[in-house]
Amino acid sequence: MAATPSPLLMGVSLLGGIGLFLLGMTMLTDGLKLAAGRALERILAAWTRTRLHGLATGVLLTALVQSSTAMTVAAIGFVNAGLLSFTSALWVVFGSNVGSSVTGWLVAWIGFKMKIDAFALPFIGLGMALKLTGEGTRRAGLGMALAGFGVLFLGIDMLKEGFEGLGPQALPPLESTLGGVVLAGLLGIGLTILLQASAATFALVLTAVAGGMMPVEVGAGMVIGANIGTTLTGILAAIGATSNARRLAAAHVLFNFVTAVVAMALLSPLLALIHAVGVWLTGSGDVVTQLVIFHTLFNLLGVALMWPLSGPLVRFLLARFGSADEDAARPRYLDRNVAAVPALALQALRREMARMGHLAMQLAGEAVRLNPLALPWPPAEPQANARLARQLETVEQLQKEIGRFVSEISRNPMHKEVANQLPELLRIATHFDTLSRVMHHVGVQGSHTPRGEGSGASVLSVLILPGRTESPAAEAEAGAASPGIVACVVPVFVAAQGFFASADPEGAHQGPGGEWLVAEARTAFEEAYQTAKAALLHAGAGGAVDVNAVYDWLSRMSDLRRAVEQGFKAIQRLAALPELSAQTDGAPVDNSTADMESAE
Repeated sequence: MAATPSPLLMGVSLLGGIGLFLLGMTMLTDGLKLAAGRALERILAAWTRTRLHGLATGVLLTALVQSSTAMTVAAIGFVNAGLLSFTSALWVVFGSNVGSSVTGWLVAWIGFKMKIDAFALPFIGLGMALKLTGEGTRRAGLGMALAGFGVLFLGIDMLKEGFEGLGPQALPPLESTLGGVVLAGLLGIGLTILLQASAATFALVLTAVAGGMMPVEVGAGMVIGANIGTTLTGILAAIGATSNARRLAAAHVLFNFVTAVVAMALLSPLLALIHAVGVWLTGSGDVVTQLVIFHTLFNLLGVALMWPLSGPLVRFLLARFGSADEDAARPRYLDRNVAAVPALALQALRREMARMGHLAMQLAGEAVRLNPLALPWPPAEPQANARLARQLETVEQLQKEIGRFVSEISRNPMHKEVANQLPELLRIATHFDTLSRVMHHVGVQGSHTPRGEGSGASVLSVLILPGRTESPAAEAEAGAASPGIVACVVPVFVAAQGFFASADPEGAHQGPGGEWLVAEARTAFEEAYQTAKAALLHAGAGGAVDVNAVYDWLSRMSDLRRAVEQGFKAIQRLAALPELSAQTDGAPVDNSTADMESAE
């Protein structure tokens, strides 16, 4: 007769088994993310165009990564990064709940019906061989995934060993009544929150039920609780995220709670039906298989319930959560959940960079409008300086967030083509930031400059025609806003306004040939600048205007020229980056609009 293992040894086996299971799941998920790269992006683009496709994608990807929690967090990250619309991600998350049952089937088929050592150890050996011989490549990611798959099943084997020799008396008594099942559900919620993986709770429950530790009804209650507990990770991932990411987390919570209520209501009849069918087909009622079938069925029932309700649900959620993250200073596409996949993180970074450039060009346009664009030169609007300061603060905050995100990406293994783009993106961010700082200064100068009287037409002719010497005294008045000087510099600011409009990365001028239009606008500005500079210097030297006023305007025009050069460099570098894939080309999609149309 075999000796009963000591409580200490059983406790160590249980803790070790849970640890190995979670380690294997982490290795599997991280390895697949690294191995997938852009392939994951193409899958998301091609397989989520309809809700049925999104559902199937959620099932398949969750079956691969063996974690509905990881898939839900990833979906929230993809929405935050603008790689998925809210509606598409919604069905990916619903599918991930169904896909989580694949873990149960693997445990039931492999964990209890095969010698796990013989199954898992070859995966670990082959996986580590691939990882060690392919460091920095997709092969290393695939090797890590294979090794993780093997470690995951070693964890299940240790869980089985930990439960051997234990009986129902080892756990708090939970009866197969409604109260007992509800308590089991609460225990399942607590375990999932503690382990941060519903799959780990599911594996733990299956091994406990198989070892006779608890009746199948109590196990079913814990599985239902695990489904609810898994929503906490999604909620945490959505804190501080975009509106669509928070809407997705809310949809996940609603789906899991509705599914849990349905499962609790149908618990007895479903288990009785499953048991009867199992006995009829196999001649025995395997409790592990019963529990796995129950988990699969109640998630499918949840999808069936949500199918007709998805339109109203989308409309309901789109009307909510539009608050703090609409603030321009908050990154719209950068998300820590997508940073684990460098290829996808790069797409999110490119989108946020274009948005930063758009905000910088908006600031530049605002600053130009505070300077003379026509005569008479209107006074500055109230609060113009405060608005410019807020715009500058927004651009500077985005630059900091982009820098943090690049640092986070850099800590992950990545392919060379991704790594090569990161320094270039930081340079582009620096160009946009410098442009914003310079144009903020130009705008403040413009708002504080006194406006002179008159149109300055005759003095303009004096300034532009160097051979002419006469100058009416009334129009040759000294001062920063001398009508002649203002009329001279108007073409420079008009040309700058045209450049900033053409250089907007999210503007209508971007796309095929956009960089050519930016180069033309820059040339037009340079010509206007050189003409005005020569005229101002000639007028100052001839005594037509005050020399100090000439110096002031030349300094402001020099700042303007520096800003144009920074914008031109940024657009050149953006245009030189490798093309984005089809789904991320062009201006960012307004997900809210697309989602509203999908919900109709």
